[in-house]
Amino acid sequence: MASPGDKKPFHYAWVIVLGGTLTTFAALGLGRFALGMLLPAMSADLGLGYARMGWIGTANFVGYLISVLASGIVAARIGPRRMIAAALLLAGLSLAGVSRAGSLGELLPLYFLTGVASGAANVPMMSLVAAWFGSRARGRAAGLIVSGSGFAILLSGWLIPLLNLRHGAGGWRASWLVLAGIILAVAAFDAAFLRDRPADLGLAPHGGEAAAFAPPAHHPRGIGAVLRRGALWYVGLLYFLFGFTYVIAATFMDTALVRDRGFPESVAGTFWSAVGALSLLSGPVFGTLSDRIGRRRGLALVFGLQTVAYALFASGLPGWSLALAVGCYGVTVWSVPSIMTAIAADLAGPANAAAAFGFITFLFGLGQMSGPVVAGALAEGSGRFASSFALAAALAGAAAGLSLLLRTPRAKPP
Repeated sequence: MASPGDKKPFHYAWVIVLGGTLTTFAALGLGRFALGMLLPAMSADLGLGYARMGWIGTANFVGYLISVLASGIVAARIGPRRMIAAALLLAGLSLAGVSRAGSLGELLPLYFLTGVASGAANVPMMSLVAAWFGSRARGRAAGLIVSGSGFAILLSGWLIPLLNLRHGAGGWRASWLVLAGIILAVAAFDAAFLRDRPADLGLAPHGGEAAAFAPPAHHPRGIGAVLRRGALWYVGLLYFLFGFTYVIAATFMDTALVRDRGFPESVAGTFWSAVGALSLLSGPVFGTLSDRIGRRRGLALVFGLQTVAYALFASGLPGWSLALAVGCYGVTVWSVPSIMTAIAADLAGPANAAAAFGFITFLFGLGQMSGPVVAGALAEGSGRFASSFALAAALAGAAAGLSLLLRTPRAKPP
């Protein structure tokens, strides 16, 4: 059918992308990835070693893991918009609680709830991509949405050292409180402007036809049938490897630069901000690229560049190697989620996209839950993070090879 949105300067699907970018910025970027910048100050103030620092990240990922199992089902019942807004409300309140925590025992349950909220916001948000965009535009839309995490890293790399300098030992508490307020503002925006389906506004999906709401003939009907497809499990394995490896750098890069390399916190913050700035390109560029060259080639390229990044972090080479490592990591870091969002819709169809994405995100969460603990234990034993990054390089290299064997439906050319 003809879309009323054709008479307007832009399709409302791009408002959904804006809301999705803000959601990723808040739920993942501020709720999770700001932790890496805050860990050195938190550990110094609370007297935490490497292994206990790893458990803080793991508590968040356990909450995320539990949440993604049910998020697709719950969102189908109450609607993605309501679920996303409620999840962000929980994220803001739990981080406000983190800002008041006085021990690891108080931090863990609060940051666990932040992880629950992150999953409950992320899964239904990504499912909206399948509802609002046709197959030839999904990679680009998902790429723009996941770039929200890059904006959050860019902000945290500048804001957190500033607050730490201004507030001294308690700067990390002020930082969490400020981030909580920003997340609550995003919750209000999403509640006001997100919509669950184009049909709610009399529109057709952007970049696709209205028939995109019904599963095409080659898509199985029902999530049970989807889970019986070996391709989805294979994709889940790749997403697990990504979760395990990327989170090592996301959690410990700042700490490794400060403690292993002897950089001031401000310089480490500059490196982290550079990751954030470069990551703004990762989702849109590689998501769009996967629409054109295929998902498997896109994934193999991403994992190959990340292998180089982790190997350089582990190498102990001089400053130029760190710049190259930051470049390879930053320019690819959010590309895998954007490609995985498109793959879930390609394999399962729009009707089952939320459940399929929730399933592979569950496996992704297993990787994220394991990575900080293993990396923290390796660093605890050796006194440095070189072995942690070497493990990440080996696993990312394996994922690059496995990606070339992946078989998924190719997106229709524009």
